[in-house]
Amino acid sequence: MREVVDINCDMGEAFGRWRVGDTDDASLMPLISSANIAAGFHAGDPNLMDETVRLAAEHGVGIGAHPGYNDLQGFGRRKIAGTARELVNDLVYQVGAIKEFAHRHGVRLQHVKPHGALYMEMAVNPELSQSFVQYMRTVEPNAYIFCMGGSATFRAATEAGQPVVREFYADRDYDDSGSIVFTRDAGRPDPAAIARKVLRACQEGKVRTVTGRDIDIAFESICFHSDTLGAFDIVRQMRDALVGAGIRIAPVSASAGR
Repeated sequence: MREVVDINCDMGEAFGRWRVGDTDDASLMPLISSANIAAGFHAGDPNLMDETVRLAAEHGVGIGAHPGYNDLQGFGRRKIAGTARELVNDLVYQVGAIKEFAHRHGVRLQHVKPHGALYMEMAVNPELSQSFVQYMRTVEPNAYIFCMGGSATFRAATEAGQPVVREFYADRDYDDSGSIVFTRDAGRPDPAAIARKVLRACQEGKVRTVTGRDIDIAFESICFHSDTLGAFDIVRQMRDALVGAGIRIAPVSASAGR
């Protein structure tokens, strides 16, 4: 059974006056411990990045860059072809933006978590994952990479000695291989069912797949998405279940002593 766990959320995923989902980030921030902040390519703009970093800093939430494909129209959920060098340069550009806003508000970059289709591509693309990890070793050797356990990203980070955090996806389904089932519309899931799923994963290290099998799952952080409908009820019930079971919630940087 886990005694401490991180709760991370994809945030700042709007653009100008356009918003996604039905929950304001300000209401979620007090309930999480790490924030993955959209860095401008799939969502986010300079004013929103600044506001989201400021909110996270005020609440003691770990700051993470959430870079994606250059795909505002598709919300970063469409694959874009490019060489590893081209795609990593897109990551460098976006991570740099979040780092500067973090510096402005007197906090450090805790982690980097690629977004959407880029996250899924990196999971199966060793060349891209290795190039990304090499960049992180150069500029942020103490920052965590958030990814799925068993992914090419996890293997590349582990082999290179880069701090890495495995995620458990609260509001996404799993297949029998332990990968999340990619979807562009998660609908409005049942918060109580998600809370039970998360608590079981923390207590038993297991999750039920879309085929009805139970598989082992290892992780250090629980992820949910601010654009999932009912996100506030999801994190509230999930947090209540964890705390009620004696599980402490803390940023990975705090729980690992960094």
